[in-house]
Amino acid sequence: MNFRPQIRFQTWVMAMTVLLVLSLAGAFLVTVFRTFTSISEDSAQERFSLIAEQASQRLENLVQQSAKLVVVRAGAARATYVQNGSLNSNDVVPTFLGSVAADPDVYSHFFGLANDEFLQVIDTAGDARINTALKAPDGTFYAVRRITRNKKGERTDDYQFFTQGKTLLGSRSQPAKLVPTQRPWYQGAVASGRLFVTEPYVFASTGELGLTVAAPLVDGGGVLATDISLRALETFLSRLKLPPNGAIAVQDGKGRVLAFHGDGVRFNKLKIAPMAEAGKLEDSFLSVLRNDAQAHSGILPVGKDGERFVVNHKTVEVAEGAAFRVTIWAPVSHFTAAFGKAQKDVLLLALVVLLVLVPLAFLGSRQIAKTLTAMAADSERLKHLDFSQEPHQSSSMLYEIQTLGEAQHVMHGAIQRRTDELKTSQDKLARLVDTGIQLSREQNRDRLLRQALFGAREIAHCAAATLFLKTEHNTLTFAQRTSDDPLPAFEIPLFDAAGKPNNQFVVVNVANTASSVIVDDVYAETRFDMSGTKKFSEESGFRTVSMLTVPLSPREGEVIGVIQLLNALDPKTGAVIPFPADLVDFVEALAAQAAVAIENQNLIEAQKQLMDALIKLIAGAIDAKSPYTGGHCERVPELGIMLAEAATAQTSGPLADFKFQTEDEWREFRIGAWLHDCGKVTTPEYVVDKACKLETIYNRIHEVRMRFEALWRDARITQLETLANGGDAAAAQAAFDARVAQLQDDFAFVAECNQGGEFMAPDKVERLKRIAGETWLRHFDDRAGLAHEELKRYTDSPAALPATEPLLSDKVHHIIPRTAKAVLDPKWNFKVTVPEHLYNYGEVYNLSVSRGTLTEEERFKINEHVMQSLMMLEQLPLPKNMRRVPEYAGTHHETLVGSGYPRKLTEEGLSVPMRIMAIADIFEALTASDRPYKKAKTLSESIKILSFFKKDRHIDPDLFDLFLTSGIYLRYAERFLLPEQIDEVDISKFVTA
Repeated sequence: MNFRPQIRFQTWVMAMTVLLVLSLAGAFLVTVFRTFTSISEDSAQERFSLIAEQASQRLENLVQQSAKLVVVRAGAARATYVQNGSLNSNDVVPTFLGSVAADPDVYSHFFGLANDEFLQVIDTAGDARINTALKAPDGTFYAVRRITRNKKGERTDDYQFFTQGKTLLGSRSQPAKLVPTQRPWYQGAVASGRLFVTEPYVFASTGELGLTVAAPLVDGGGVLATDISLRALETFLSRLKLPPNGAIAVQDGKGRVLAFHGDGVRFNKLKIAPMAEAGKLEDSFLSVLRNDAQAHSGILPVGKDGERFVVNHKTVEVAEGAAFRVTIWAPVSHFTAAFGKAQKDVLLLALVVLLVLVPLAFLGSRQIAKTLTAMAADSERLKHLDFSQEPHQSSSMLYEIQTLGEAQHVMHGAIQRRTDELKTSQDKLARLVDTGIQLSREQNRDRLLRQALFGAREIAHCAAATLFLKTEHNTLTFAQRTSDDPLPAFEIPLFDAAGKPNNQFVVVNVANTASSVIVDDVYAETRFDMSGTKKFSEESGFRTVSMLTVPLSPREGEVIGVIQLLNALDPKTGAVIPFPADLVDFVEALAAQAAVAIENQNLIEAQKQLMDALIKLIAGAIDAKSPYTGGHCERVPELGIMLAEAATAQTSGPLADFKFQTEDEWREFRIGAWLHDCGKVTTPEYVVDKACKLETIYNRIHEVRMRFEALWRDARITQLETLANGGDAAAAQAAFDARVAQLQDDFAFVAECNQGGEFMAPDKVERLKRIAGETWLRHFDDRAGLAHEELKRYTDSPAALPATEPLLSDKVHHIIPRTAKAVLDPKWNFKVTVPEHLYNYGEVYNLSVSRGTLTEEERFKINEHVMQSLMMLEQLPLPKNMRRVPEYAGTHHETLVGSGYPRKLTEEGLSVPMRIMAIADIFEALTASDRPYKKAKTLSESIKILSFFKKDRHIDPDLFDLFLTSGIYLRYAERFLLPEQIDEVDISKFVTA
């Protein structure tokens, strides 16, 4: 460490006083007559240096203040200016507005992105020239300009205009012509990679001289810049005290004049245009500004007559590569004229000063040293923000020392107050940020309201708070309190019976006007009706004095509620005080965050309710589609949820690990259960409801019966013809009776086959074919009156009439081919055998179905509803928390052994909820009393059948046991089964030991 010798102030003052007086006296004694003129000139040079330094510092401060601001802001996080690769103006516009408003020398702040998007905040200061150039409405003080790209890649140039109070006046848009990346400030900043200052230029909108300071964003992708007006520089020069007939000028690196001020007859009428080149100036007294004269300072000849001038040049570099020149010059005669008489008095004055100054310097320096020592100690503590001691109270007779001491005392108090205020503000901001994060994370509505209310109370440091929410019928209801008292049940109407606002009440006024209200003293308040508050104070014992009421207003601006804070507390004493005005912004910020969070929850809840309603609407439509399956889509979810709740409650055994952890998981399962048969919307009604083998849109047994009727008629005609021809009447009658008996028996057999109640053995099929071989005579065209699509299936040639037709037939037009559209895409991974035809309406083919009423094609169409459910649901853009809905809805026909459909999953691929759905669907189908093709089974019969499914591992054994032991089967039966279906069930026969 280098040692710097230090001496006391008093010693230094005494020594310097004596040394100065003696040196001056000696110097004057030796050189007064020889060098007095030189001293005068040197004095002028020194004075000019100071003036030039002042001008240089003003110029340097003018540029560097903005340069520092640009560098700091350019160093901010990229997300401040760029979001998702595009302009992010929400975070920076308020900051830019504050900056341009605070600094009159700044014309605008702006930044441009690499994609040529652009944001600029302009301080028009109400200047008509600027407003006219911007096409701004009268009264504009600030303009915000944005250049953005739409989805088509087209750029638009949007302006917003604000009043001095930052209220939006108007806006306009136009196609963007400005290309930021081609501007000198952008290219210069990007090329240099650091702070870049443009050459001075004349602003197009104001006609004033200025320059631009720019810097690249720290993360790249754009440039931040500031336009600086140089009008203040010329004003500053005009205020400098120049010698008579003196002048001062500021030039850029190319010698162009940026600012000029002259005094006296030589310069006061001289006008120099902005950016005038010094080499083209005609006045001879301006020759010092030419480039060839810039390197010379001192005493120089100026003007046509070569008058001696004191000239001083100073170069100031405001940024790397950006230098300016300050030149000041005045006649030497001004400085030397006043020294003639002074030369005669120097000797006498030096002696008198020496005799008087030494004793005074001793006494004065002693007092000053004492005061300065105390002030130095205060300054040291102040440097470390140590406010533990009171500052020194100065009582010096010297004005400067006394003023300095008082200023330091005031500064100490001001810094202490500002430090305390800053700490308080930082604490409030920290609490505001923390509360905002908590609000954004909270999903429970009651906890959200409580966090918002208690967060506001903490930030405001008050005794109590109440949160009101706006209802759909225009009232305010009590939603939350910081106290544990029960919430009042009544609601506060926003409008009276005549429809006028009830603005006499504070909370109603805030809700209707969306403006915060501060009440300093409830008992002295005259603007609002405080009777209710006073009554509450009397009844509760909590005396309300001060009050701050702020609106809860989300992004759209509609007020959804009100927060009312009661009794602000002094941080030090705890006494009730009025709410400070600077607190409103903090509370409003929190209220805005809370309002957005509440509104988001409202929207999410409304969307959930809408989605649930639509799902139930679809399920209801599916049930309503068939009069025989009504309620199936409703009952299956009920049974599934009952079984899922029982499984979740298990703490031991094979189901102990199964849990729906969140409400979203429950809702996901519930929606999957409701949509488990959504694919049935594609299943034809007659297939779902098919109770007879010949049934399609109608039961075709009627056609077959009419053919038998025709054969009966033919038999009667044959009998009558025999009698008419003289035949044996008895034989004819016997033949007729035998034929009719045969027809009655055959039709009864066909009708029995049509019902599908019993197994069709081979002998029955053979008899059916024999009956089909019977013929009848058709006399009418079987193609007449057919629709276009049906007629296309008649591909064979029409038979000549009358035509012989079989009693029962399988014809070409009975085949409905499977089109390419009906072929399943392999991407779905469905492992099913697809029939060749879409439908086969052949009469013999349908009547020959061995079990039930459905053909192979119709059974596939029934089973296809599961595939359709999966295809429909898996193509939906389901949110992350609903991604399992398709598997819950589309796997209830799978088995643990891989014999199910449509994907033949095994137990490894079937989760517990999927297995629950299988049991729920089967049990509901077994017990349903509204099926046309079967009788409703009793409870014991259904359980027994389910046990066979368990034995064959078609359903999960553990879930089946839980279904019985938990009593779910009985609770379900009591709710949904007919009384005659509910019988005794011995579950011990079916539960695994």
